[in-house]
Order: sequence, then structure tokens, then C-alpha cells
Amino acid sequence: MEQSRTHSSLDSSVLVLNRSYMAIHVVSVRRALVILYRELAEVIHVEDGQYYNYDFESWLEVSEFTSAEEDHPNENDDWIRSVNFAILVPRVIRLNCYDKVPKLTLRFNRRNLFARDKNTCQYCSRQLALRHLSFDHVIPRCHGGKTSWENVVCCCLKCNGRKGDQIPEDAGMKLIQKPKRPQQSPVLTVKLGNPKYEVWRTFLKGSSLSLDA
Repeated sequence: MEQSRTHSSLDSSVLVLNRSYMAIHVVSVRRALVILYRELAEVIHVEDGQYYNYDFESWLEVSEFTSAEEDHPNENDDWIRSVNFAILVPRVIRLNCYDKVPKLTLRFNRRNLFARDKNTCQYCSRQLALRHLSFDHVIPRCHGGKTSWENVVCCCLKCNGRKGDQIPEDAGMKLIQKPKRPQQSPVLTVKLGNPKYEVWRTFLKGSSLSLDA
């Protein structure tokens, strides 16, 4: 059970800031811990409206103290535990030597598409596991349809097979909503719906990261 929780914690995400505290990227916990251990970044911890900066060693100390003193653990916290130590998964880190703001674009890919449509078939309205989902060109490519946000939707395997290379009307099917380009990263939108990433909102205001994650 402990191993399962640790694996789940490693699958969490960490917001990365540049030296000017501007959000520039989202990385895995594994990547964030490597960056911290190599002293390329520091943890930015927000508590009671106050900002605290910690390097890797001091963050280990904070984690040890928190683990020992916390009678009622915060259900939104993630921990990585081993025989020798326990470390609280940081939510935000800040790079020590990076001032630039990379040019970000909204990537059209399977992950963002499914997140935009909330893993819900746009024909039958069923929300399914990824293994039961595919994507569909509303106007098939053989009819000149483009591979774009406005013409591709999440679709269950059953509806995908039923529709085939037809337009929805010819297949007797109807979209539950018109597909369109998202205003911000669908994956980031999903994460912000999780209370454990609430602290990100402070750093995302006015950030171009809203276009990609």
C-alpha cells in the first residue's frame, strides 16, 4: 500500500517558475526532485499567505518536521517515503539561473484533446477510460476534413466504428457540442480543478503558461 501511494505521488506535477517568479512549465515530481537535488532550483512553499524558499536539504528538514508533528495529515499533500526519509512533494519550484520566458503554444495532441473533452465521447456522452477511447474527424479526411481542434473530437470505440468515414448526419449521429480550440491548456485546466494544485493559481495569473502545459 505504501509503495502504491509513493508511485501515485511520483505521478503528480510540479509548477516551475523562472527566477522572476513567472510560471514557465509543468514537470513531473521525478524531474522536479532531480532539479532540486542538483541545486538548480529551490522550493517555493506558500503557507498562510507567506512565501518561503527552501533548498533541497532544508526542504528535507521541513518534510521531516512536518511528518513527525502532523497529527492530522493534509489529504491534499503527497509524500514520497523510504526506509531512511520522507519528503513532502513540492507544488512549486523556482529555477535559480533562468530568466527567459519560452514561447509557448497550445499543442494539438491526443492528451490535450481528451482533456478538452473530459474523456467523454462526443456522440454518446459516455465518460470512459482511455483504453476505450479514440478520436474522430467530424468531417472525415476522405471528405476534406482537417486535423484540427475544430474538426477532431474524443470518441468511444463503439461510436467510432459506427460512424466510420461518414459525416455525423449520414451516420444518424449528432455531436453533443461543437468542437473548438481551447483558450488555455485543457490538461492545465483539469489540474487546477484538483485542490492540491490550488496554489498554482497565484503564479499563473497573467502567465503565458495558460496556453500550454
